[in-house]
Amino acid sequence: MAKTAKITSFPSPSTSTPDVTGAELTATIQELEAKLNAAKQARKDRLYPKVSAKGAVSVYGLGRWPTTLYRAQWEKVLDPAFIAELRAFIEENADSLSVKS
Repeated sequence: MAKTAKITSFPSPSTSTPDVTGAELTATIQELEAKLNAAKQARKDRLYPKVSAKGAVSVYGLGRWPTTLYRAQWEKVLDPAFIAELRAFIEENADSLSVKS
């Protein structure tokens, strides 16, 4: 039968390791969580593009899900003539269109 080693004591921490209290750890965790939440909120409040796994362009920040179109589709949507037409359409139908933030 194999003998198992019995640990009777733990090695003492080195002198370069600072003593950290539970309260300090809790404060550090709360600070990091606040920074993470602020970063997430900042990202939610703006539009940003990403390339999807299938090579399309996804725009995040418009709603719950990204708006994803392929390059040729975005080029059609972003054509200045179509943008002018779309703006005119929105103005003409402003009374019947919903507004979401």
